[in-house]
Amino acid sequence: MQIKISDGAESVLDRLHRKGYEAYIAGGAVRDCVMGKTPHDYDIATSARPDEVKKIFKKVIDTGIAHGTVTVIEGGSGYEITTFRKEGGYSDSRHPDSVEFVGSIRDDLERRDFTINAMCYSPQTGVIDYFGGIEDIKAGIVRAVGEAKRRFGEDALRMLRAVRFCAALGFKLEDSTAAAIKSCAPLIKRVSSERLLGELNKILISDHPDAVALLHELGLMRYILPELEVCFSTPQKNKYHIYNVGDHIICATAAAEKDLILRWAALLHDIGKPACISTDSNGIIHFYGHHKESAAMAKDILYRLHMDHDSIRDILLLIENHDVRIEASPPAVKRMLAKLGDKLFLKLLSLQIADNRAKDGKYFAEKQKRIDEVRAVYEDIVAEGQPYLLSDLVINGRDLIKIGFKAGREIGDTLKLLLGEGVISSELNNRDYLLSRAREFRNKYSQKGE
Repeated sequence: MQIKISDGAESVLDRLHRKGYEAYIAGGAVRDCVMGKTPHDYDIATSARPDEVKKIFKKVIDTGIAHGTVTVIEGGSGYEITTFRKEGGYSDSRHPDSVEFVGSIRDDLERRDFTINAMCYSPQTGVIDYFGGIEDIKAGIVRAVGEAKRRFGEDALRMLRAVRFCAALGFKLEDSTAAAIKSCAPLIKRVSSERLLGELNKILISDHPDAVALLHELGLMRYILPELEVCFSTPQKNKYHIYNVGDHIICATAAAEKDLILRWAALLHDIGKPACISTDSNGIIHFYGHHKESAAMAKDILYRLHMDHDSIRDILLLIENHDVRIEASPPAVKRMLAKLGDKLFLKLLSLQIADNRAKDGKYFAEKQKRIDEVRAVYEDIVAEGQPYLLSDLVINGRDLIKIGFKAGREIGDTLKLLLGEGVISSELNNRDYLLSRAREFRNKYSQKGE
């Protein structure tokens, strides 16, 4: 089977071949080409040792030379070139604990994770597929190469990667591979937070983010996101909900737009419900204060996973406000805009839509109409340039100092009061009026000081 690869990748293979070495495109690039997709990058497996590769190419970077990998720069692109090898397992990090160079491409492919990633290609040989990767692509399944438990024992992250490939490709797990993950699930505790976060991000940003439910089904969630695991045994008995908390969360995540911050917020927006559950005299279940509890728990989870601070801040703001019923009025919309900013405000509306899509459908049209009305008010505010941020005021701290204010908290508090008036009516955002009101506030401060 012949496939189309980039000219640069073909040039690298050709130069290695002309020096008498075996060389193949290997792994995900072959999978993508077989599926008719354009690879993002090309990894090359070769019989040449790193020092031999360096003699052939001018621009070579030692990106992983201890593990047999160098990066060749050819035609402005980078190509990772790795000597045929077998690995001695991963205790935690991205790189194997030990590496043994081997003499054949088959041995190299045999150590890889899944059949769909264990193919190689060169123009001379076509696609080489020892382990049935092409058939598994046709069948739409993710299957471990060889003995699944051994593959997962070598690197426990492969269990999460299996879920990621299901999410990215829309595939299903092959039965024996799924059974091996259930058996080996506790091994995931060996994996660093950074590696877990990388795979979780890829699952959530995929076309099938609801594949995160596989973590629950395979027994991985209790070790990765135990706060979410308990949600699947928490019922929701009220007229708006038809799912337990866990299934509702999965549906909301699937309904969220393809944005990583938004999907993390959807995944964690209700995780505080089990801690807030109560039942009234009519048997109706309530979760009072769950938005605050969910935000507090989400903060712990995201810091545990070593997510960056800016992303954590945005996700927590969305979770804290996901249940806020915003009135479709300029003052109410401006107050939320002042709190979130325009980009996060729009994400909040998207989160609320996703949240409502994951409830009883007969109430959705009414909820969508209300949110659409809020969005329309927002669009008018933006189109008319109405103020909602301190920077939108026509005066600033320097203007207040000129009329007698002292630098410090007094200025900040006064500007916030003035913005509050501007939020009510954009006509009040005029220099003379705001300075007049500022003098009134200044007199009040002075009287308090006396």
